[in-house]
Amino acid sequence: MNRGVGIMLIVAILSICWQVVSLAAEGDGREPFRMEEVVVTASPIIEGNRVSDYGGQVSIVTREQVADLNAQDLPSALRRVPGVGISRHNAIGSFGGAEGGSITIRGMGSSRPGAEIQTFVDGIPKFVSVWSHPLMDTLSVDPVESIEVYKGAQPLQFGNAAFGAVNMVTKRQREEGFATRLQGAYGSYDTLVEVLEHGGRVMETDYYVVQSFRSSGGHRDHAGGQLQEAFARVGHRLTENWYVSLTANRTDNYADDPGPRDRPQAVQGTYKTEDNMTVATLSHDFPGIKGDLKAYWNGGKASWIDQYDLAKFFHYDTITDYDNYGLHTRENFVPWDGGSLLAGLDLDFFSGKVEIDREAPRQDASFPRETFRILSPYAGFFHKIPVDEKWNLIPSAGLRYYNHSDFDSQWAPQAGIVLKNPDTDIHASYGRGVSYPGIFAAAQSRLFWGGNDRWKDLDAETVEHFEAGVSHSFSPKLRADITFFRDKGRNRFILVTVSGPPHYENIAEFRVQGVETAVTYTPARDFSTFVGATWMADRSPDNLPYVPEWSASAGMNWRFLGKFRLCLDALWQDSQYVANTRSVDYGGSTIAEVGGLFLLNGKIACDFGFRSAGLSGEIFLAGENLTDEDYAYKKDYPMPGITGMVGVNLKF
Repeated sequence: MNRGVGIMLIVAILSICWQVVSLAAEGDGREPFRMEEVVVTASPIIEGNRVSDYGGQVSIVTREQVADLNAQDLPSALRRVPGVGISRHNAIGSFGGAEGGSITIRGMGSSRPGAEIQTFVDGIPKFVSVWSHPLMDTLSVDPVESIEVYKGAQPLQFGNAAFGAVNMVTKRQREEGFATRLQGAYGSYDTLVEVLEHGGRVMETDYYVVQSFRSSGGHRDHAGGQLQEAFARVGHRLTENWYVSLTANRTDNYADDPGPRDRPQAVQGTYKTEDNMTVATLSHDFPGIKGDLKAYWNGGKASWIDQYDLAKFFHYDTITDYDNYGLHTRENFVPWDGGSLLAGLDLDFFSGKVEIDREAPRQDASFPRETFRILSPYAGFFHKIPVDEKWNLIPSAGLRYYNHSDFDSQWAPQAGIVLKNPDTDIHASYGRGVSYPGIFAAAQSRLFWGGNDRWKDLDAETVEHFEAGVSHSFSPKLRADITFFRDKGRNRFILVTVSGPPHYENIAEFRVQGVETAVTYTPARDFSTFVGATWMADRSPDNLPYVPEWSASAGMNWRFLGKFRLCLDALWQDSQYVANTRSVDYGGSTIAEVGGLFLLNGKIACDFGFRSAGLSGEIFLAGENLTDEDYAYKKDYPMPGITGMVGVNLKF
């Protein structure tokens, strides 16, 4: 879809919307659409923090929060979640998977290649297998019903490389009938947004389709980007207890690198991604037992075009082809009153190859396809013990086993205890995270380090995660929670350039601990507020990247004059170090630092609609960096000043 067509489409949408609002103002004889009474305005930033019966905590961001934030991708949807950090340097499009576009959770996830956090779609891992980290542009928020953020290792929930995790739950038409939504928007730097989605359900069959397009010229030279998304889901209830579904997703994206400020010679070309994912699910739900079986394939191409070697003064391309596929099955049993047993097995294959296209061809410019396999069974249980009429004590325990095709096997235990009543959750949990070396260890050895096999001697990285906290509803209007967390990592592999050819060794350790809190206050049905903060009380090494010592976020949603809605969100954080923690200078004095920042964003919307025409919608105006802050997530990569966007959402 080219830019001219996009502009024409958005102009047409805005014209239709203007005519509709004008007719409503003039009174054309048609019955105006009366908006349903709002009982409680949606919470800003996050829906809330939920504690599972296994003692693990998860933060939930719904599609409503994504819309209120006017988020165009996953980092912007999670930008205000306490404990989550983001990095980017383009308005639309993420350049690769490091400083150009990434997310971290309490500092986890900054390693490149590799990562300590995992991204999932409906519980299925989605990342570039060769380099072992997610690419944000392949994780569109348009098909998302909700986003689950797990801020610590929970091996009964997720497996390899999940020191923290983000799970994106896709949309589904659950009610009989049909629904259509169309969004168009235009903003600063020729930013275009178009989203079309449609869902339906007829008797036992449901479906949902999404198509979206985004592009921007960028706030600097060579800062443009484009995102295209297509998603489809179809499901059918075979019987009262059995359900089958199939989802398919494709993204086609690119992002340019604007280079460091005042250094045009350091521009690093364009990063393109083409990604396809298919998941087939068979699920069942009987009294006392429910579960599912999922078969998946995720493959694509990541092309880094026009890289520039500053030492040898030539351009080259790095082309990565990747494939992930496997089976996941999970069963939940209720063997006795108050008890629950969980059993599951993940079989994952991660495969890929790399080609480097240099101006001067070399024999070592190709890494042939390599495949790693991980077989990971797990089991756990919890039991609810009534303490009195309101309180329940819930102890739990579980274990995951990892069998890897190329590295030593690992065990990952989990344990928790929860004391809860309808208003309060007191919880404590422990989990061990395991992250195996990715295919990149073999690929880099073949491509750059003379083909040595020292990568085969690596061990998996591990983390011991502990957290404890309390959540309490003081009234239906006020809920607060506070959590203490501690992570201790071992066997971190770091690039070593002495004692032979370059290679990775398990020589590093790290430790982080801190406190996180969140408060949601809804004093009236039309007004809701949120405040959250994270304090990293201890970091070792002190310059652990992507972890500011202090950060705080806040948001508010206010509906006024019946049809108007104001959404504000803000973030404050102090300075932080930013660098690749696999680099030889990890822990050294050369790690770059970016300054602290305060960001304020806002969105104001006006609802309209006609019941007789079956049409409703909103016109909105959104702005980012309203205080015109001079800031950067990556050293010498300034982000935009004040930006704006105007758009319309139509629902049929």
